[in-house]
Amino acid sequence: MKLQLLAPLALATPLFFASAVRAENPQDLQKLFSTRECIQCNLSGVNLSGAHLIGVDLRGANLQGANLTEANLEGADLTGANLAGANLTSAHVTNVNLKQANLNGVNFTRAKIYDSNVYQASMENLNITDAEIYNTGIGVGGEDAQIPDWD
Repeated sequence: MKLQLLAPLALATPLFFASAVRAENPQDLQKLFSTRECIQCNLSGVNLSGAHLIGVDLRGANLQGANLTEANLEGADLTGANLAGANLTSAHVTNVNLKQANLNGVNFTRAKIYDSNVYQASMENLNITDAEIYNTGIGVGGEDAQIPDWD
């Protein structure tokens, strides 16, 4: 009886891990992990949930619809990146350069967003439910905040 239950489980297990990290362009994903930089890469729809992306260089990268849930992006450079519709639930976004990034529709639920540059970023329809936002030009209501650029 136990053997009958284990056989289907053994066959299904690789399916769970096969989709854990995938992208439109697997070469770009490999480049990101091997060099910690992937400038103007196509990583749309990639699942980087829980990934340690500390200090990565993703300037101009396409991360549209990416899953970055619980990812650590501390010190990452995402200048001009397209993160439209990305999921950054519970992500660590500290000292991240998001200058001129497309953040439209990003889910920042419970994210920790500290000391990050959002100068000239597009930020329509953000979900910032229960997010911790400090020293970053993201807010709710009122007049447009003066968002400084990093020197």
